[in-house]
Amino acid sequence: MKKHLLVLSVVLTSLNFLSAQDKKIAEECFKKADYQCAEEQYSKLVLSEHIQKYQSDYYVSLGTSQRRLGKTTLAFKSYESALKSNPKSIAVYENLASLHNQKGNRTKALEYANTGVKLEPENAEIYLIRSKIYNNLGKKDLAMADLKQILTFAPDNILARTALANLKKNNGDLEGALKDYNLMLTEKPESLLYNGRADVYLKMKKSKEALADINKAISIDPKFSQSYVTKATILFESAKDKEACSNLDKAAALGHEKALLTEFAGKCAKK
Repeated sequence: MKKHLLVLSVVLTSLNFLSAQDKKIAEECFKKADYQCAEEQYSKLVLSEHIQKYQSDYYVSLGTSQRRLGKTTLAFKSYESALKSNPKSIAVYENLASLHNQKGNRTKALEYANTGVKLEPENAEIYLIRSKIYNNLGKKDLAMADLKQILTFAPDNILARTALANLKKNNGDLEGALKDYNLMLTEKPESLLYNGRADVYLKMKKSKEALADINKAISIDPKFSQSYVTKATILFESAKDKEACSNLDKAAALGHEKALLTEFAGKCAKK
C-alpha cells in the first residue's frame, strides 16, 4: 500500500512539475509577444488543468493571444470557455465586453460590462471599458460619469485621467485636452501621456510638436505599441507613407491588435 502511495506521489509531483514548466514557457512567449507560441502553450494548459479557476485564467490568456493574432472567432470561444470555468472572473467580462465593443455589438458589450461592474464595483478597468462603450453609443455623459467614478476610488488612475482628456479632445475642446495633458506631464512624464499629447497636437495641426512628443514617448518606452500607431498617423499626415507603414509593422510586431490597424490597410498594401 505504501509503495502504491509513493508511486502515486511521484507521478503527481512529476505532473505538477511539467505543468509549471508549460506555464512558464507560455508566460515567456506571451511576454516576448510571440503569440503563436503562447497560443500553442495555453492550448495545452487549458486541457491539462483541472482546477477551474486556473483553467479559466489559461483560457483568458489563450483568448488574448488569439486576439493579438487576429483570430477573433477563436478568441470569443476561448473567453466563453473561460466564463464557463469561472463565472466570477472579472478578466472574462473585461475581455468579452471589450471584444464585443470592438466588433460593433454594443448591446452585448454593455451586458458584459454591467455584469463586471456589479461583480467588482471598484475595478477601474471594467469602468474604462464601459466608458468606451457608452462613448461609441454616443452617450457622452455616461462615458464621462464612468471615468469620474474611477477617480472617486482611484484618484491617480492615469488611464481614467487621460480618457477624460481624450473625451474633451474628441468633443472638440482641444485646448482643454492640451491643458489636462500638460498638467499630467508635469506630475509624471510617462510614455502614455506624451503619446496622448502628440495626438492632441496632431488634431491642432501642429505636426512638429506632435512628432517631438511621439519620439519622446518611444524613447521612454520603446515597447508601447500605440506610440508607433500614433507616429504612423503623424507621418501619413506628412505624406511619409513608407516610414508610416514601417511604424505600423513595429506596432504589430509588439502585439498591437491587427483588427485595430485595418483602417491603414489600403495605405500599406503590398505591391
